[in-house]
Amino acid sequence: MSAAVQMPTRRNMTEAEWQARCDLAALYHICDHFEWTDTINTHMSVRIPGEPDHFLINRYGEMFDEVTASSLLKMDMDGNVVGEEGRFNNAGFIIHSGVYKARPDANCVLHTHTRAGAGISLLENGIRPISQDALHVYDDVAYHAYGVPATPEECEALGRTCANGSCVVLMNHGLLTFGETTHGALMRLYMLERTCELEVMARTMNSPIAKIDDYVIGKAAERMKRIRNTDTYGLMEWKALVRTVERKGADFRR
Repeated sequence: MSAAVQMPTRRNMTEAEWQARCDLAALYHICDHFEWTDTINTHMSVRIPGEPDHFLINRYGEMFDEVTASSLLKMDMDGNVVGEEGRFNNAGFIIHSGVYKARPDANCVLHTHTRAGAGISLLENGIRPISQDALHVYDDVAYHAYGVPATPEECEALGRTCANGSCVVLMNHGLLTFGETTHGALMRLYMLERTCELEVMARTMNSPIAKIDDYVIGKAAERMKRIRNTDTYGLMEWKALVRTVERKGADFRR
């Protein structure tokens, strides 16, 4: 990081914004822990509590394990960086602002280019209800057709897709999830990624797939709708993962 880059200070923001920054910085380190990275590309964001038209996102150029609370950029929905200098990924802005504009209930958005996720994105309706992991998200999966990146049209199109589910397969591209909480959005992505990994494995095996009964699939959907709509969805996993990256030496609260 260049010494000339201006960083925000904690005293210049609300406690709610600082906590959101710490949580998002931790999220980047957790995604690095899972190896959900694509060098400096892909991005995670959070809407700032009490400021629905502003969100935090990573500076373009940082690796996930370099992100700290103060290095994150604050942006408005028009693409302006607020309060400090810094370069952002324009495609990232389009994706995240598109979700936030269309879904007022979304407070955290995650986007990845993992091998399993990008691989399944090459297939029409690539996710099948064939695993326990898939049943966590199957009823909430939406597919978004590949559009022209970093355009207002793509921003609006993604917003329309997000009305259909919070676990989104970006066709020919990767994965996206969102939720009311950071831990809820992360849990969605974890289960969606696991689903894609198992789907890829299943498609490489020269053997019939063991099918799950339609009744069981329907009951799983009912149960997961209730669970995903709670404030505690993914919270225990989140706390455990924060402890994990802290044990690894992640210094993100600065």
